Amino acid sequence: MTKISLVVSDVDGTLLTKDKTLTERARSAVQRLHKAGIGFTITSSRPAIGMRFLVEPLALWLPIGPFNGSSIVDPEMHPVEQHLIPASAAERSLQILREFGADIWLFTTDKWLIDNPDGKYVAHEQHTIRSDPTIVTDFSPYLASACKIVGASADAAGLERCEKAMQEALGSAATAVRSQTYYLDITPPGFDKGTFVQAMAKRLGISTDAVATIGDMQNDLAMFRVSGTSIAMGNATDSVKDQATHVTATNEQDGFAEAMEVILKRNGAG
Repeated sequence: MTKISLVVSDVDGTLLTKDKTLTERARSAVQRLHKAGIGFTITSSRPAIGMRFLVEPLALWLPIGPFNGSSIVDPEMHPVEQHLIPASAAERSLQILREFGADIWLFTTDKWLIDNPDGKYVAHEQHTIRSDPTIVTDFSPYLASACKIVGASADAAGLERCEKAMQEALGSAATAVRSQTYYLDITPPGFDKGTFVQAMAKRLGISTDAVATIGDMQNDLAMFRVSGTSIAMGNATDSVKDQATHVTATNEQDGFAEAMEVILKRNGAG
């Protein structure tokens, strides 16, 4: 089997527990990857500012991929690649989210904009990304600078229907995929977690066959498809597990660390 040279991990539902904690076992597993000469980085639907707190404990030195990999920043949060949603696609996505009754969030490079501060998931997102939103009454001035738009809804089945409607309406003008059962992400076209994996492999001069990816949601499937080894978390849905080469334990059972330990053994470094 091809030795693993790089691991690319999702964050929420994978690297972190439900309460957004990085366990000591997970941190230690990444340290062991570094010592074994295996590259490690993260990609997430989070904005860059919401990933900053992981840089130091994980000793990240490779670029990381916020906004589902549609942007790339270095560990100091300086942009390496920055892409935006076309304004017309951004406007259409807002119309569709309103039709389905989802709360709308718009993320620029450095701001999280909302128009409903009482939305069900606002406090949850504040805790998750460790940042506060800016409240606006009109998203129009920001449509041309949108890195990501999110539809937040407690109606999981409705949001799944919204995802399909969004994909049909936007076509190739933007990417629409759920990062949680309650979040639908709209991001720039042509970029996803898979293109981020390919960019990192190219940067390191390795084949994507030597890359292992790990995640738990639909937005992780893009990186599963391009990596030699893909690992689904035990808390992932069956549809995600079915497209992975391996399944590990849940994020509450240190499934990430367990998977890294398997990779280290496979490389002869366990």
